[in-house]
Amino acid sequence: MGEQDADDDSGEDEAATWHLLWQAAFGRDCFTHPALFARIRDRLIDAHRSRGRQLLDYLVLPGEIHVVCRLEAGDAPERVARAFGHVVARWVRQVQRVRGPVFAEPYRAFPVESDADLRVLVRILAWRPVAQGACVTPTHHAQGALRITLGLSPASGFNARPLLNHFGESVIGARASLRSWIARRPGDRDLMRWALVHGVPHGRTRTGGLPGRGAVDHAAADLFAAAGAGGLDAVLGLLEKWVALCLGKPTLLSSYEGSDALRSRARALVACLAVRHGVCAAAAVARHYGKAKATLCEQMAACRSRAEDRAILEMPLERLLTSGLDASGVGTAARRSGGVPGRRGKLDKENP
Repeated sequence: MGEQDADDDSGEDEAATWHLLWQAAFGRDCFTHPALFARIRDRLIDAHRSRGRQLLDYLVLPGEIHVVCRLEAGDAPERVARAFGHVVARWVRQVQRVRGPVFAEPYRAFPVESDADLRVLVRILAWRPVAQGACVTPTHHAQGALRITLGLSPASGFNARPLLNHFGESVIGARASLRSWIARRPGDRDLMRWALVHGVPHGRTRTGGLPGRGAVDHAAADLFAAAGAGGLDAVLGLLEKWVALCLGKPTLLSSYEGSDALRSRARALVACLAVRHGVCAAAAVARHYGKAKATLCEQMAACRSRAEDRAILEMPLERLLTSGLDASGVGTAARRSGGVPGRRGKLDKENP
C-alpha cells in the first residue's frame, strides 16, 4: 500500500490511494443511462465528503464504475463501498425492472502504490472509453472526471484540484501537463495487461477478463498480453516455444523432432509453467494436448523432481518475455504431435 500526502498535516504519511471498481452483472450495462449517471456521480461525490477523503478521479462506463480516491489512516475502501454500492444497485433496479444482481461482485479495491502508478492509472482510465468503443478520443467521454479536470465541463460539485496537484502547482500548468500526459495512448499490450489484472473486458467485448475467470495475477497477465489475442492457446504456444528453446530443440513440439519421451517431458514442463505463473490449471493443459490429466500430472511431478527441469521452471519470467518469442503458429504444435484436443493421436496411443 503506497503512502500518499494528504492536504492536512495530521496522518499525511499514512494516507493511501485506492482504485475502486464496480462491474455490472451480465445484462446490467446501463450505468451511463441518462436517469442514472447524474445520480451516480453525485453519490460518489457525497461518499467522499467525509473528512480525510478525496475523490481524485472517476469514470462511468455502461458496465463499469471506476473510482480513484485517497483515504486517511483508519479509513478503508469498504466504507466507501458501503456508502455507494447498495444505493446504486437500488437505482439500477428502478431503471431496469428485472430480477437478479446488479454487480458481478460487490466491488474490487486495488492499492495505488506511488505517484507514478497514479499517473499511469489516470492515463489508462482516460483511454478506457476509447478502448471500449465509447468514443474516439478521451476528452469526448462526458461520463467521467477528465473533462471537468481539464476545464472542459462544469464542475458539478467535483473538486479537481487534488488530482491536479499531482501534475503541477498552478491550475493552468497542471491542466497542460495532464493534457500532455494523456495525449499518448497506452500500447495495446499495456491496455490488455491492465484489463486482465483488473478482470474487466479488453477491447470492445462486454465479457470481462478470461473465460471462466475474473482478475488474474501480474505474471499471467504479462503472458496473456505477450501472446496477444490468441488467448490460452497462444499463451501455451509461447510456453511451448520457451521450453523447446531451453531443451535445445526449437521445433520439438511443432514437429516429430526428438523422442516421444522428450515431447512428453516438454508438455509436462509447459503445464508446470502454466500452473506456476497462474495461467491455468493442469486440467486445461491436458485438454489442450488431448491428454489424460492424471498422466500429465505424473509427468509434471517427475519434472519437479529433476534438477535440470527445476532450473527451467525457476527461470525468471522476464527472460521469457524478453526472449523475442511470439505466438505465431501456435495451435499447430498439439495437432502435429498427435495432441488434438479430445482425441489421441497414433503417437499418443503408443506413448501415453
